[in-house]
Amino acid sequence: MSQAGEREFTKLLSPATGYGVVVGLGAAFAVLMIGFTYLQRRFTRFDTNNASEFATASRSIKPGLICAGIVSAWTWSATLLQSSAATYQSGLSAAWWYGVGGTIQIGFFAAIAAKVKMNANGATTFLQICKARYGTGCHILFTFYALVCAHIVAGSLVLGASATINALTGASIEACNFLLPIGIAIYVIAGGLRATFICDFTHTVILFVIIYLFMFSAYATSPALGSISSMYKLLVEAAQTTPVEGNEQGSYLTMKSNSGILFAGCTIASGFSGVFCDQGYWQRAIASRPESTTRAYMLGGLSWFAIPWAFGTTMGLSSRALQSTPAYPTYPYALSASQQSAGLVAPAAAVALLGKGGAVAILLATFMAATSAASAELIAVSSIVVYDIFGTYWKPLSGKQVVFWSHLVIALAAIWFGAWSCILHKANIDLGWLFYIQGVCLTPAVVPIGLTVSWGRMSKISAFYGTIFGTVCGMIGWMLGCWKVYGEINTVNLAKPYAAISGSAPGLVMSALATLVLAYFFPGSNDWTATRAIHQADNKASTDSKGEPVSAHIASAPMPEKNFTDEKHQDGNSTTVQTVDVNAESPGEANETYEREIIEELDLGLLQKVFVRASIISSSMAMIITFIVPIPMFAAHYVFSLGFFKFWIVASFIWVFLAGSFCIILPVWESRVELVSICKRLLGFARIKTKTGY
Repeated sequence: MSQAGEREFTKLLSPATGYGVVVGLGAAFAVLMIGFTYLQRRFTRFDTNNASEFATASRSIKPGLICAGIVSAWTWSATLLQSSAATYQSGLSAAWWYGVGGTIQIGFFAAIAAKVKMNANGATTFLQICKARYGTGCHILFTFYALVCAHIVAGSLVLGASATINALTGASIEACNFLLPIGIAIYVIAGGLRATFICDFTHTVILFVIIYLFMFSAYATSPALGSISSMYKLLVEAAQTTPVEGNEQGSYLTMKSNSGILFAGCTIASGFSGVFCDQGYWQRAIASRPESTTRAYMLGGLSWFAIPWAFGTTMGLSSRALQSTPAYPTYPYALSASQQSAGLVAPAAAVALLGKGGAVAILLATFMAATSAASAELIAVSSIVVYDIFGTYWKPLSGKQVVFWSHLVIALAAIWFGAWSCILHKANIDLGWLFYIQGVCLTPAVVPIGLTVSWGRMSKISAFYGTIFGTVCGMIGWMLGCWKVYGEINTVNLAKPYAAISGSAPGLVMSALATLVLAYFFPGSNDWTATRAIHQADNKASTDSKGEPVSAHIASAPMPEKNFTDEKHQDGNSTTVQTVDVNAESPGEANETYEREIIEELDLGLLQKVFVRASIISSSMAMIITFIVPIPMFAAHYVFSLGFFKFWIVASFIWVFLAGSFCIILPVWESRVELVSICKRLLGFARIKTKTGY
């Protein structure tokens, strides 16, 4: 049994190790992306000097890579750290509810993504759709919410990772706050959105390997645990010495958990706001191919569910089971409330399971989670600032200017995110605080934003005033809930679960009701002409590096090869270039490919069927994981037997291995032809010849 008291987290690694991971891996990914960008320009038609390629990856990403990108972008530091902390506090129900709180939103967004392709396939940001439908007032309002979301997400990512690095190595939190985003910005600037997808894939591979490592250690090889039966026995003992208030028999092995249900409400609210208000998610829908967008989001949601469920269950329960062993980093004390809120439950379990090796593994996992999601956030912020602020309220930008300003904004945003994280740290705001506040701040905009791209009856009155009304109700509920439940309104109490749900629930429900009622009395025109014409404005803004206009539709059509030909400089001087003569398709065949892709993009009937199918699948999935599986166990007050606990763990193993297959194997398989082609050219199998220009 752990003693009452508090002890500083034992640091098994040196500060040099922490800085080495942050700086060294950041530099390694920067070099990787510079190399990838070179290969991309050399052997494909995609060039990051093109505005459409930089911001939207030419709308050509395949579903496997989109799936990996969704999993990576939604696997924040909080996904790993907060799911483990909640499981440590409330038992295994919390890990399940964390998965529910993020998966159902991705499922519903799969349907929304089909509507994006139907009604605004040329858009770069969801805010452009709001501007086209509603005008300036709503555009400014939703831009504000998008930037608030970016700040909350950035704070969660950077500060959560920095706190973990500091706890494991002693590296300065302030230094890590700056080094993390600046290192990420280097490779984002080098490769644009497509680079973030490639890094997302790399990060996801490493992340799944680390998850497998911890799961096999906890349930098979660890001397401290080593089997599901040992874990079960220690958790039964923990329930006797440190029972969970509100859980059946105080057990950590039950879905009948009052705190777990409360956590579920907070997580669902936070998840909806984190998906619908985050340009990073819209960016992935925009970047994907029209015919595969929804499938990619469905696979991404199902795959992501495995991460908080499997990882949170393993690390949260391991931390609780092993907290009385000498290997525990705060032995002989349990983790303090502040240490739990800072996200140190998973690092404590990692150290107790694998010692220094576990510390290194959790350090890498946290770094990967932070950098992959932060790279998407930097692209998202740059798109908002460049397209929706500069390009809308300053002056129209050419493609060359779009790329220049995107680079500059990414660099400045990285520095600001570091400063912002330091501000939060000095104000004693940590990962747990940001997690609970996210739903309070952002839920009023969720329903209006979702309906903007999917319901023709929406009008600027319903969108604007529905959001404002929900915000007012949410703020009032937040303050009243904090005062009534905790007796005092202060920074600490405002981020406690009952206060958070008192703000996020009214914000979501009342904004939805107000939006629907106002849309009924003040309907929109049900005309998507303005949003479907966004690509016309984008044509003027998107040019290649030589200033030549590039059609948004043409940019989305894949060209198998890039034929390098002689070029003549403007001054008339000749140049010698290398030419890769592959002749995979004749020009006529390539044009037919373009036309076929355009027809597929404009097949509104097909996309409507995809929307209906995605709505049915996502609703069914939401019903299963939110009600059909957990609620009967909650209502029956069931405490897991050893046999059922084994089934629960085995099911999480199966799910996480399937998720790994979708995220690791599928992207490689889909791109096997391109990968083989590039490898052949690198090895000299393609015919390369040198010509002399004019």
